[in-house]
Amino acid sequence: MQAVEVNHVAKSFVDRVAVDDLSFTVAQGEMFGLIGPNGAGKTTTIRMMMDILKPDSGKVTILGEKLNEATKNRLGYLPEERGLYRKLKVLDSIVYLASLKGMDRRSATEKADELLDQTGMSASKNKKIEELSRGMGQIIQFIVTIIHDPQLLVLDEPFAGLDPVNTELLKGMLADLRNQGKAIILSTHQMNQVEELCDRILMINNGHAILYGDLGEIKARYRGNSVFLDFEGELGEVPGVTGRRNHKSYTELMLDDKTAPQQVLEHLMGRRMVVNRFEVATPSLNEIFLKEVGKTA
Repeated sequence: MQAVEVNHVAKSFVDRVAVDDLSFTVAQGEMFGLIGPNGAGKTTTIRMMMDILKPDSGKVTILGEKLNEATKNRLGYLPEERGLYRKLKVLDSIVYLASLKGMDRRSATEKADELLDQTGMSASKNKKIEELSRGMGQIIQFIVTIIHDPQLLVLDEPFAGLDPVNTELLKGMLADLRNQGKAIILSTHQMNQVEELCDRILMINNGHAILYGDLGEIKARYRGNSVFLDFEGELGEVPGVTGRRNHKSYTELMLDDKTAPQQVLEHLMGRRMVVNRFEVATPSLNEIFLKEVGKTA
């Protein structure tokens, strides 16, 4: 069973088409990246998945069925606009919001204490939400999102406001949840996080899908015919190399269309050169993002 199936959904507002004929699936145990520039249609897509907005056409299936009240308790949704009760204490806020997901007070308190300890937030459990830093509030919001053990997590900009320590903490928790079989949809502008965490991606712009599929396969399609090389000694002439570009810690070699990277490496090894790094140049997801969004701007 797919955790999410979105089939040919569309949504228009008075002045614009927000989402146009969009389709994708998300499997259980998968981290899925939903990416695109501001105004691309990401938040509208998420709101249709969460039944906050109704699509004009198309169909959304969540955990094997149309979203209903029972299914909603199997979801964890972290919206971009956070919503904690600022005058409540941390523990009271978590327990109250957990009760809205069907948890009894005792179970919610026990799980809240466990998650507060796991995130290093136990010392703050009796503070009011308004006393927390932005990053601390973000961690509490994430605890609220996962406390009821949802099967599907939909996270909109989950790393916003986090320092490097808490970013690594959150990434570790997300990896654990994926390993437990949870489906996770990650919507963010931070391409490095998507590149590190996600199995597959959907890139949208102007409401349309412009890239969809396995992240490794997508990056391979954009691989240029060049290599990154760190070596000792004199490089000299290398057959098939049409140019070179020196960087701070490596040299980039541009190859002609008939030369494979393996041939270059074999040539260097045949000359008994000391090669510290040899890497086929693959663009980052951010570079792919900028290229594709530029095409459809």
